[in-house]
Amino acid sequence: MTDRTDLYAVLDVYLTALEARDPARAPFASEVFNTENNVALAVGDGLWNTITARNPYQLRMADPAAGQVAVFTAVEESDALNPCCIRLEVAGGRITGVETAVARNKDEGFAFGPQFFEDKPEMALPASPASRAELIALANGYFETIERNDGTIRTRFHPDCNRVENGVQTTNNADFPLPIARLGCEEQFALGWYRYDDDLRARRFPLIDEEQGLVLAYGFIDHSGRIGDYTLTDGTPARSPVRRPHSYYLAEAFKIVDGAIRQIEADFLTVPYRMPSPWDNNG
Repeated sequence: MTDRTDLYAVLDVYLTALEARDPARAPFASEVFNTENNVALAVGDGLWNTITARNPYQLRMADPAAGQVAVFTAVEESDALNPCCIRLEVAGGRITGVETAVARNKDEGFAFGPQFFEDKPEMALPASPASRAELIALANGYFETIERNDGTIRTRFHPDCNRVENGVQTTNNADFPLPIARLGCEEQFALGWYRYDDDLRARRFPLIDEEQGLVLAYGFIDHSGRIGDYTLTDGTPARSPVRRPHSYYLAEAFKIVDGAIRQIEADFLTVPYRMPSPWDNNG
């Protein structure tokens, strides 16, 4: 089993090679399963061609038992700073798998900001004793709460829970354009705001950092677009922002403290509706 120090060392070498646009500098195995934004690519393609700088922000996590290491950061590509999550699978000191999610919001035709890539003290809080199964259950319960959100809470939220999406805080944030962002994590879901989310599909939990109380999860949020006007649980009328078939691919980290979700960090981007995952039969 590779220990945490060794995993972080491999990650450091990978990030240095990526910033130099030189995959030959990274310790790749002879066979590597590599994806970027849910598409299988040859090593050296995609972000390797376009990165111009890497932001100093890093949220790191490691799972020695599974040989996994990951980081949430941000990368510059020409005139855009993009949220990025990179997960590596490591065996014998060699990288056998890479999953990269880069949220290129500028290319989607809207600005997601202002973005702030900075350390969050909540992510460094001491982890409470919890089994891998318990940590996964809390993260999966979050996804269960989102799916067809009817106001029922299917996980446990810390009273001070906050969520950051693509570098922007989307809870307890009066400056965010949507009024719902002024509320906390549980308050948002209790209103049933996300009723237009039809499925949270192809959920995976490949990295469980028990030492830090972190769960790294992946999946898709599918929107059929069939829901238009609806009513929140408090009687307030609402209107779905999604009126055509649409899917998000997401990478999401959950910080668990005292058996509850304390902080969430997510990177997500639009992909073709109902797009399958290349990781369904890999990793």
